[in-house]
Amino acid sequence: MWLKPEEVLLKNALKLWVLERSNEYFVLQRRRGYGEEGGGLAGLLVGTLDAVLDSTSKVAPFRILHQTPDSQVYWSIACGANREEITEHWDWLERNVMKTLSVFDSNEDITSFVQGKIRGLIAEENKGSLNKEEDPEKFREAHMKFEKCFGLAEPEKLVTYYSCSYWKGRMPCQGWLYLSTNFLSFYSFLLGAEIKLIIAWDEISKLERTSNVILTESIHVCSHGEDHYFSMFMHISETFLLMEQLALYAVRRLFDKETFEGDPVLHDPLQITKRGLESRAHSEQFKAFFRLPKEETLQEVHECFLWVPFSHYNTLGKMCISENYICFASQDGSLCSIIIPLREVVAVESSDPANKAVSISTKGMKAFRFSEVRDFELLVMKLRSKCGASSSPQHVANVEVAAGSSPDSLLDYYQGQPMASHKGNSKTVSTEALMTVFHPQDMENLDSKMLKEKMKEQSWNILFIECGRGVSMFRTRKTRDLLVKGIPEVLRGELWLLFSGAVNDMATNPGYYAELVERSLGTCTLATDEIERDLRRSLPEHPAFQSDTGISALRRVLTAYAYRNPKIGYCQAMNILTSVLLLYAKEEEAFWLLVAVCERMLPDYFNRRIIGALVDQGVFEELIREHLPQLTEHMTDMTFFSSVSLSWFLTLFISVLPIESAVNVVDCFFYDGIKVILQLGLAVLDYNMDKLLTCKDDAEAVTVLNRFFDSISNKDSPLPPTVQQASGANDPKSQHPNVDITDLIRESNEKYGDIRFEDVESMRRQNRLYVIQTLEVTTKQNVLRVISQDVKICPSDLDDLYELFKKEHFLSCYWSMNSPALKHHDPSLPYLDQYRIDCQQFRLLHHLLSPWARCANKDSLALWTFRLLDENLDGLINFKEFASVLNTMYYGSFTHKLKLLFKLHIPPAFTEVESLSPSKGAQLSKEELIHFSLLNVSSPGDSEDEGTWKRSPDKGKGKLDIQAYLKQWQDELLKKEENIKDLPRMSQSQFIQFSKTLYNLFHGDPEEELLYRAIATVTSLLLKMEEVGRKLHSPMGPAKSTAPSTAHTENGNEPQETRPAQQTDQAGPQSPSRAEGEWSFAFEQILASLLNEPALVKFFEKPVDVRAMLENAKAAQLKVRARV
Repeated sequence: MWLKPEEVLLKNALKLWVLERSNEYFVLQRRRGYGEEGGGLAGLLVGTLDAVLDSTSKVAPFRILHQTPDSQVYWSIACGANREEITEHWDWLERNVMKTLSVFDSNEDITSFVQGKIRGLIAEENKGSLNKEEDPEKFREAHMKFEKCFGLAEPEKLVTYYSCSYWKGRMPCQGWLYLSTNFLSFYSFLLGAEIKLIIAWDEISKLERTSNVILTESIHVCSHGEDHYFSMFMHISETFLLMEQLALYAVRRLFDKETFEGDPVLHDPLQITKRGLESRAHSEQFKAFFRLPKEETLQEVHECFLWVPFSHYNTLGKMCISENYICFASQDGSLCSIIIPLREVVAVESSDPANKAVSISTKGMKAFRFSEVRDFELLVMKLRSKCGASSSPQHVANVEVAAGSSPDSLLDYYQGQPMASHKGNSKTVSTEALMTVFHPQDMENLDSKMLKEKMKEQSWNILFIECGRGVSMFRTRKTRDLLVKGIPEVLRGELWLLFSGAVNDMATNPGYYAELVERSLGTCTLATDEIERDLRRSLPEHPAFQSDTGISALRRVLTAYAYRNPKIGYCQAMNILTSVLLLYAKEEEAFWLLVAVCERMLPDYFNRRIIGALVDQGVFEELIREHLPQLTEHMTDMTFFSSVSLSWFLTLFISVLPIESAVNVVDCFFYDGIKVILQLGLAVLDYNMDKLLTCKDDAEAVTVLNRFFDSISNKDSPLPPTVQQASGANDPKSQHPNVDITDLIRESNEKYGDIRFEDVESMRRQNRLYVIQTLEVTTKQNVLRVISQDVKICPSDLDDLYELFKKEHFLSCYWSMNSPALKHHDPSLPYLDQYRIDCQQFRLLHHLLSPWARCANKDSLALWTFRLLDENLDGLINFKEFASVLNTMYYGSFTHKLKLLFKLHIPPAFTEVESLSPSKGAQLSKEELIHFSLLNVSSPGDSEDEGTWKRSPDKGKGKLDIQAYLKQWQDELLKKEENIKDLPRMSQSQFIQFSKTLYNLFHGDPEEELLYRAIATVTSLLLKMEEVGRKLHSPMGPAKSTAPSTAHTENGNEPQETRPAQQTDQAGPQSPSRAEGEWSFAFEQILASLLNEPALVKFFEKPVDVRAMLENAKAAQLKVRARV
């Protein structure tokens, strides 16, 4: 590798380097200790020094120096990992540079020319991704060391590297930590002891920062139950952030395709960089905090002051700018924040150059003043260009109201507007909140509750006058204080839309919902079936959902969302949440609120595996341990909290609280997010602490909590008794005193308000790894439990076999942007079909694990085995099929192994195989392998294979066919042992190939000669038997032999490339080159003949060391895949 020229003092280097070659201008040296027998003490010390100092010499023990006569200064210009590489560089210099140097007059000109030439070569090499790094030359050297130390596949991209200590036992080992797209790797070499560690990101179940007495601060990594600790980082926060990003990226890409496929930022693993990962992490935090659309990315951050007009002071904070928004959040504890959509901006000015001030004016006569902004003039220019590009008429939504003007509702702006362009749908889509239809306020007869409601409404109007109203209003501590008391009924829909960020989605997508309703109505899917089933179960006690008006609106919103996001479709609990949204928001607004909840505020909650809810339950358990330790000590099993709180998270307490109390929780949730649910959950447990500590079992604890929820009421709710749900607070027999929801929310804020948004997001990321790995373990346990009943492989070996199978699937996904293997993993399928491999993946595993893989035609054998297993003709096999064939190879009797070999040499498994490259012999390329494996595999639309296609229930359907799976399962249970008499006869060409395979299997065996003689004897015996048989039937032979030949010719020239749907014993598969009177053999004949040769029986019944084979496979799998 060419190096950026650097000065080297040869006087100090002679002790560490040995001269190999030299000329007038260049010197080739070898590192002392390398290539010497033993190396001696000097070599050992030099190796340790190289590892500690991260010297390039550790992986590149050869180098070339440029010298000029009469100078003590040398320049390093190249290094090499081996003699061949460095010799190639030396020869290039002699051919291309040496002759040119003689024309220069001065040494300075010679050195300048050589340096320029080398830099040009490096620049040519760096045209790829290295130019994105901060220090391309240094990163290039690190990348070379990474490749040499770990031998991973060439596409594996190094992201960054750090010096650190790895704790092995009680002793730290100083070395280098390399973070690449798919692996965490560590290398250390101290006094002859080499430590090399490679952990795939997808194997990590825990990643956290820890500290104790010995390790002040370290990073803890847990993989496959093993703990690894890394410490002594220069920048531990930066390191941990990147490790976390890479681990989550791998998890999303390999386990959780639903969320990954819509993420263009990290879609290509080869384009990941350190800078890109850091930017992505900050963008994610930015979008989550300000509830912005997922398309936004954080572009600039400026520390500055914002003038708060109603408080008359400047608050310090950060201005964050994305493609379409300017946001600000204070850092001085005032909890002040604003969001300014660029579509609302009408002017940007530098109002006060002395204070570096930037003024932004918006529609509605509002102005925001930011001061002490670095590069404020450049920022003004950028914002002006952004605003000019974003002010297209269709994206303008005048939602601001000037401070001091009449506080017209935000909802009034949207009244029917998006529906105007869809007149045909305006009649079908409701434009009123259901609460205004079914519970209109009586303004003439105000009771005490309605008077309180009016006072709350007046308090909010005063806030609007001070802070503004609409999307760009100031959000302060006073806003939160009013939220705790509950939002007035008439403002609830407006403020939910505002605080959730749904107002931005709605403003930038006018007419989208009406169009979606039109397209989705009448569709029939699994989601729509489930929606219809649950419609009448959504708040059935509320009058709105006892009428067709409410039910129809609920149907339209849920069906439209299922159509918009088929990955989620419909999940139980969405109906309960949507019904509450429809009570206070118009139909289109309720749709966008549902989008905000499902796609931003509660990510991954509403899918088949409810990963998001499980993650937040893990966060909840952590908070219980931290804030309620006495409860943790009493409850031996923390899973109780997960089971009891699942409905709290999925429905935002709506399913356990009366509707009039639950809406107050939803008010706070849209403002503060999941933090509110966590705080309220802690407050509920804390309120019932004494009773929970006396409970003897989980059932008693559940009863305590249910009675508590029944006792909660909302004494200020203006809803009439007919609308309010029954509450235990009105029950005189209730043991619980009346608890007001406002007091409970206030108490949760006071006690647990110090839980920060950033801490919750961090705990979410950590728990996500654990939850997904736990789900993977559950999948594995279920698969192994089913398969262990049918195989003789011991549980520990079966476990390792599953890990190898799954690992092969992942290794196929690591280095390809659009790997077909990524599509093979579907968590929604039954456990056995969640992981499947194709023929290429199977070949690699077959060569690692099959005791028959050492034969010359091992590629053909792997191909035929795969075709035999692929019964449903989809080009994929699952773990059960994979384990069954290895079970036969490992533990099958002589008859079972021979039957397997026999079936591999007859259709449908057998096909004539010939490599397109004669120089490769029996070796097949990946393309050839895939071609042969898919021969005769018809598409699902082919009528002739319709019956076969139906055998695979998950193919060709928009939804899972449970009945088909049950039928398939029943057929497997009733399947009887295959009778050897049912096997078709083996044709002449197939028998020849069968004999070749047997010869190849015996190659290298200690009894090779004896086995060869035995198989020769058996072959001769079979041929003689067939000759005798033909002579006995000779009078009728010609007449019988010509008919099949004619039929064969009519059907085609290559019948072995047409898998018959049914095979009969009389007409076995024929050879493509038929001869008159061709012979064939039945399995019984071959079995009987081979049983007469003890050497053959002994060979096939020889026990296989399965444990050793699995250990070798685990050690070699990564290297084998790297060579592919």
